[in-house]
Amino acid sequence: MAGKKTITVTQTGSPIGRPKDQRATLVGLGLNKMHRSRTLEDTPAVRGMIAKVLHLVRVEEAD
Repeated sequence: MAGKKTITVTQTGSPIGRPKDQRATLVGLGLNKMHRSRTLEDTPAVRGMIAKVLHLVRVEEAD
């Protein structure tokens, strides 16, 4: 993965009581439980998914 930027996404909020599409977006990002993290490639599609659930996740730039 030389030259590809990555980001680390950590779930900080619960999807309980949220719309089903927000829950599905978290699952699509690979998150299903609180405080779990995933390192993902920084693409426009991933950024769009993060924007939809920004209130439920923490995003960090990875090296």
